[in-house]
Amino acid sequence: MKGTVGRLARIVAAYSIKMVLLLLAVSAVAFVLVTASPVDPVQQYVLHMGTAVSSEQREEIEDYWGVDEPPAERYLHWLSRVLHGDLGESSLYRRPVADIIGERFLNSLALMAAAWTLSSLLGFGLGCLMGRYRGRWPDRLLKSLCYILSSVPAFWLGLVLLLVFSVWLGWFPIGFSSPIGALRGEVTLGQRLYHLALPALTLSALSFSNIALHTRQKLIEVLESDYVLFARARGEGEWAILRRHGLRGVLFPALSLAFASFSELFGGSVLAETVFSYPGLGSAVAEAGLGGDVPLLLGITLFSALFVCVGNLIANLLYGVVDPKIREVQE
Repeated sequence: MKGTVGRLARIVAAYSIKMVLLLLAVSAVAFVLVTASPVDPVQQYVLHMGTAVSSEQREEIEDYWGVDEPPAERYLHWLSRVLHGDLGESSLYRRPVADIIGERFLNSLALMAAAWTLSSLLGFGLGCLMGRYRGRWPDRLLKSLCYILSSVPAFWLGLVLLLVFSVWLGWFPIGFSSPIGALRGEVTLGQRLYHLALPALTLSALSFSNIALHTRQKLIEVLESDYVLFARARGEGEWAILRRHGLRGVLFPALSLAFASFSELFGGSVLAETVFSYPGLGSAVAEAGLGGDVPLLLGITLFSALFVCVGNLIANLLYGVVDPKIREVQE
């Protein structure tokens, strides 16, 4: 028990050091890109206010946001506040960035969890089906579908689903995470899932094709192996072979690919949330970029990198639990 705890502590400590260095690099690169952006944050803030300001008021706004300071000094000042737990104040919402991230993150987490579960289950199930019927019409049909979905942009697929199922058929709502005009406490779980269906389906299309094709190939390799040939010689049926040998051989590769696709889902949520007007971190990033909200944009970028790093750490620890060979490499 002590050896296991010590091994986990060493893995977490080594990964934490790498994560801190990565977050510093991400924050520096993001700050440079935001500084070099042609969008004037002061002008965007003035436009967002909707009222005319004098030159003196504009200078006061510039002094308040520290626009006239050198970029390096502004970055160090911002980094110092971040290390003290202060992500700054949003220029668009006039609220602390941490509060906005906390509200939007729950919506994004629900969307990504639904899309990840859907893509994992669909990808693994369809991959096993294609591998089982290799070369037959189910395999050819599903493989063509996977190739098409893997090459289609997420925003285009979202627009098509929105047009067909929301506008033409009227089966799903146009967007948002809850009915328009409903208070947050009055929204039921069924209504949230109802509004979550199309965005989750759009986002799941980013990764389930890769999982399905990878699972198909791995299952074909397992079914063509010598020990499966020996199992057939002993008289085992096809479904028994698939259950006892096939699923065990492809489960871990599919799980690895599913965890690897989580960061891809996080990036793709920006497009899905924008298309469906879903109030998550992705739509907040788009609003911050178009509105020149530097504190909010930097705060979400840093939080996103931290979230992906923590997710990868959890995935690596789970790999060690599932596969003893990876556990030996980690040690």
